[in-house]
Amino acid sequence: MIKFIAELFNLHNGEEDKQKTLHTVSSNISFAGSNLWILAGAIIVASVGLNVNSTAVIIGAMLISPLMGPIVGSGFALGIYDFELLKKSIKNLLIATFVGLIVSAIYFYVSPFKEVQSELLARTSPNIYDVLIAFFGGLVGVIAITRVEKGNPIPGVAIATALMPPLCTAGFGLATGNFNFFFGALFLYAINCVFICIATFLIVKYLKYPSKNDADIKHQRRVKYGVTTIIIVMLLPSTYFAFSLYKQQQFKQGVENFLEEEFVSKGTTIVYKKTRYSTLSSTIELAFLNKSYTAKELDTLNINLKKYGLSNTILTIKQNSTDNINALRNDILNEVTKKDRILEEKDKQIEELKGTIAENSFDNKQIYSEVKIIFPSIHVLSINNLNYIASDTVSVKTVFIYQANPKLNDNEKSKLKHWLQTKLSIADVEVIQQ
Repeated sequence: MIKFIAELFNLHNGEEDKQKTLHTVSSNISFAGSNLWILAGAIIVASVGLNVNSTAVIIGAMLISPLMGPIVGSGFALGIYDFELLKKSIKNLLIATFVGLIVSAIYFYVSPFKEVQSELLARTSPNIYDVLIAFFGGLVGVIAITRVEKGNPIPGVAIATALMPPLCTAGFGLATGNFNFFFGALFLYAINCVFICIATFLIVKYLKYPSKNDADIKHQRRVKYGVTTIIIVMLLPSTYFAFSLYKQQQFKQGVENFLEEEFVSKGTTIVYKKTRYSTLSSTIELAFLNKSYTAKELDTLNINLKKYGLSNTILTIKQNSTDNINALRNDILNEVTKKDRILEEKDKQIEELKGTIAENSFDNKQIYSEVKIIFPSIHVLSINNLNYIASDTVSVKTVFIYQANPKLNDNEKSKLKHWLQTKLSIADVEVIQQ
């Protein structure tokens, strides 16, 4: 059984030649020529996707981004103690990071749309889950790189680990002066880079890739201590953020349970709710349509908060005084008035457009029936007001286009033009025979 399980999880089956794999990894490190152009294009695509909140566009940027190259190269370099390869990988990763920050910052600086979208917000608060995604995503990616048959995990790894979006979000923070966004996104980017690198390092050691040079024990220990230190430095704040997120979700769920059990299930209508989460003291502020609470009842409700895991939370109720009811009524009336005003403006615009259309159009069907009596040979016609633009001036001219069989002679054309001028009360009509 042990032998069967060991064979089942054996990564040496289907493994690519180690020297060939190392050559492939080394060749994907540099950001010169085409790789740099691809990087710049991916940055713009990711920035646009974040700007317009398009998940599909952001995924496209992840797929075309070449950022994985130097990160995987760093992991391989650490695993085989190739310090020249490590220097080259880190140098190219820093170049790519710098280019990513500058290009995305320039884009967001010149972009007229600077609203904070959900895709941007999602990349500003990293936590332990991002560490897990980066590590296991990197693990899958490196295993795929070391296979003869690469398969399709690499595109999935590029999407899961998401290197480009946090880098561009950091560029957004830089362009808008929002340094909370900048440092949060940059930390997420660093987490992804470091744990993909660590996953690569572990797989390289597991597969027993030969060392580039015979590194002494001192160098090997230095590498191990360095990797351990980086893991701890990244894990501590990530764990804290994950714990904060967990506590915040607990608070939200506790509030929902409290409101459901204490008010909604008893038929009490909540017309106003405001919550604020804090690690020290959270607050819930409520107002009801037709319900008032005494000071004793309010104290009881505050005591009951502990049953829902809300021990550090204070409940405040806005009582239904006359002033509150009037304020609520005024808010509703203001909202209704505002909507009525918008509708009136839209109706006015529609009427203006109808008037403009009426001024620039004619009853072609009526004119056709009358023209056929006077000029039976005319079988097709169209009459409209057209705008003529010359330099900075715009003029409107009435144009009558027709087809006749047989064609009208000059005398008939003149007669037709005179009839149109009289019929339409227009001084000048341009008559065109097709």
